[in-house]
Amino acid sequence: MNKGAISQFITKHFRHFNGAALVDAANAYEAQLANGHKMFLTLAGAMSTAELGISLAEMIRQDKVHAITCTGANLEEDIFNLVAHDFYKRIPRYRDLTPQEEWDLMEQGFNRVTDTCIPEGEAIRRIEKHIFELWKGAQDKGERYLPHEYFYQLIESGVLQQYYQIDPAHSWMLAAYEKNLPIFVPGWEDSTLGNIFASYCITGELNPSTMKSGIEYMTTLASWYLANHAGKGIGFFQIGGGIAGDFPICVVPMLKQDLEDEEVPFWSYFCQISDSTTSYGSYSGAVPNEKISWGKLSITSPSFVIESDATIVAPLMFAYILGQ
Repeated sequence: MNKGAISQFITKHFRHFNGAALVDAANAYEAQLANGHKMFLTLAGAMSTAELGISLAEMIRQDKVHAITCTGANLEEDIFNLVAHDFYKRIPRYRDLTPQEEWDLMEQGFNRVTDTCIPEGEAIRRIEKHIFELWKGAQDKGERYLPHEYFYQLIESGVLQQYYQIDPAHSWMLAAYEKNLPIFVPGWEDSTLGNIFASYCITGELNPSTMKSGIEYMTTLASWYLANHAGKGIGFFQIGGGIAGDFPICVVPMLKQDLEDEEVPFWSYFCQISDSTTSYGSYSGAVPNEKISWGKLSITSPSFVIESDATIVAPLMFAYILGQ
């Protein structure tokens, strides 16, 4: 494949340190795909509000990503941005905000994520009324679904189209829905809509069992890994840290050690974009070699850490892999 201008720039200038790590990781990512491996991506932080969908959606459409684990926040915030982008407020000098100014934002209905404020009414409450109907409808029929499945139902219903405020091609959730991409959302209740679902359970309007659990996500992930590793393993591309990365990477040692399936291959590739400091007991800052002792990676798995801001690194790396 002939590389485009962005890729040529990266090749010319990114020769050392984190720049070189980016190129090495991208080349190894391409090699994984060329050799028939699938690629698993994990999404932590607030990447959806950072509009990573502009580049990630194309990766999904071109089959460069085959499954995603994300936080509940990333699951919902891509949709919030899709339907309420014009109402967002950006604060470039967010570090200068006083507690009083933060309070004022809250009273104005804004929830701040670094330099970007999500509008409560136009984003969160707009989605709430539509997804509640799906939750309640499932409960009335005695049905249960995983968190992301309700989002897929919401997209499929077409009710959101009246609100679209960005190019739909820039929504990674829309791209994932179109591909019926497997998504795994551990700890979903630690999200805005997760909190809202819990509030309906407290009032008795919904039952907790209407939402499938994290254990069911893990068993679904185990089945997906077994069906897709092709005897050679699956690549693991991690953006940030936390539960989005820690939850899925454990499926391999669970299958190998707890279910005693020694034929299950290790993750075949590992790359993490992280600004977490390598420190005592830090999962997010643990170097890849530590994962060998836990039975997640083999000693031959190509492993990379790019210590930088994912809002800068991930779009560049995706552009390189896409040949742009």
